[in-house]
Amino acid sequence: MAGNGAVYNGMPAGDLDVQWRSVGGAARAAGPAGPGAGVEMAKLPDGQIAVRNSADPDGPALIYTRAEIEALIGGAQDGDFDALLA
Repeated sequence: MAGNGAVYNGMPAGDLDVQWRSVGGAARAAGPAGPGAGVEMAKLPDGQIAVRNSADPDGPALIYTRAEIEALIGGAQDGDFDALLA
């Protein structure tokens, strides 16, 4: 974890000692955002979820509660974001 143990939104993702998982479970191919660009998530010891840009692994980590991630996943499953892909 961070030097003083504090976890906060926007902290350097490289300061988190966690196992990152690529969203979708596979490495991303080169695309408009660059080679390997994608999203990675990691479960924190307190149950929160950290999110980072895989193309910038030491960049900022966004920290979300479990409830926020559940709402995001549920919304994606329900098609709430389909218009973003049209």
